[in-house]
Amino acid sequence: MKKLLSVAFLGLIIGLSACNKNDSGSEMTKVSVRLTDGPGAYDALYLSIKEVRILSSEGESTLAVDSKPFDVLRFRLGKDTLIASQDLPAGRLQEVRLVLNDTGNRVVINGTSYPLTTPSGQSSGVKLKVNETLEAGVAYTMLLDFDAAKSIVQTGNGKYILKPVIRAIPNAVSGSISGMISPAASSPKIYAIAGTDTLGTISDASGKFWFPGVTAGTYKVEIIPVSPYLPKTISDVIVVTGSTKDLGTIVIN
Repeated sequence: MKKLLSVAFLGLIIGLSACNKNDSGSEMTKVSVRLTDGPGAYDALYLSIKEVRILSSEGESTLAVDSKPFDVLRFRLGKDTLIASQDLPAGRLQEVRLVLNDTGNRVVINGTSYPLTTPSGQSSGVKLKVNETLEAGVAYTMLLDFDAAKSIVQTGNGKYILKPVIRAIPNAVSGSISGMISPAASSPKIYAIAGTDTLGTISDASGKFWFPGVTAGTYKVEIIPVSPYLPKTISDVIVVTGSTKDLGTIVIN
């Protein structure tokens, strides 16, 4: 049996499965933490994760991770990576915290590496509120999408700080939009708009773009390239739950 739930970081997927019991007789479920990311206009974005903390009705559990810094920009356009995996007591999931190491977090821009600081992430952790019951014997998937483009902030003194922007992606009740921009050199900002709801992303170096976790409905996709290229709008983009709407190659004049 499987369930999908979702909360949107940098891109985390938390999959829960395989029931057993610990020494005290409590029913357990395996928690696997994965990470996915939205594109950003950087050469690389390295994170050094210290641990993942899971808060539930059964208490707090700490999941050990490989603290070696990794480039989150490698895991985008539908790709993800395993961060941690551990058996936890079944119960009511309340909060997920991602704790970073004090060093090793950095962004590379035009070949130059800049250290990143995240006061909250380096102390109590980046906090993500969750409200879901972890039932023994039931498999869950929770996708957290980290928006790299919005998460890096340049200060007045030329330094950079990390302020994670995370969007909840309910996989079970959503679809996605993808496409290819030509020429890629137009480097557009791309928006999917439905009423007052607006999602934003950018294309990668090859021109590809992807909107994950899009609620079913009809959207207008606006493409805003850099000068001298002209903006373009695609209307009546219909998103269906459980599928990807591929817009194909979009030529920018």
